[in-house]
Amino acid sequence: MRFHLRVLPLFVLFSCFVNSQSPKAGPILTDFGKVYEVKNPDYQVQKDITFKAVIDVTGKADSHDSRNALIETAARFLNMHAQSGVPKNQLHVALVVHGGASKDVLSNVAYQKKYKKDNPNLKLVTSLLEIDVPIIICGQSAAHHKIAKEDLIPGVQISLSAMTALVQLQNEGYQLIKF
Repeated sequence: MRFHLRVLPLFVLFSCFVNSQSPKAGPILTDFGKVYEVKNPDYQVQKDITFKAVIDVTGKADSHDSRNALIETAARFLNMHAQSGVPKNQLHVALVVHGGASKDVLSNVAYQKKYKKDNPNLKLVTSLLEIDVPIIICGQSAAHHKIAKEDLIPGVQISLSAMTALVQLQNEGYQLIKF
């Protein structure tokens, strides 16, 4: 019994600490990309360098009603680093979409025609395009899934292949992020 009484205050303190923090979006994208604040990390963020990341988006959402978490990674990348003090002009991210994720960049009309639902990624993709995040779909995946250019959200670019886009972006200094 005494052991439980001594552990209880530690449990309550720890629970309050863990539950007191909630993720926040912004400042770059306020509707997407919620992240947690990490106070005093041992490995410090270099605020004087340019961050260039290309995210390989090949996984699809669990259902046709869910946003693709890999697409939202771009918003998290931008918000997380901006919240940590990296200037917006030093943050660059691109998405290369292929495989099962190809459906996630369909226009709402094309998505409704195919799945009888609104595209849950539409607002996220549009928000990223509005802040000049390149979103590139693999032309091979598009052809395989019978996706025409007019079926895409306006602003999504088609490349010869995901491999082509990934190599070219890395040649431009983008670092590959693959989950």
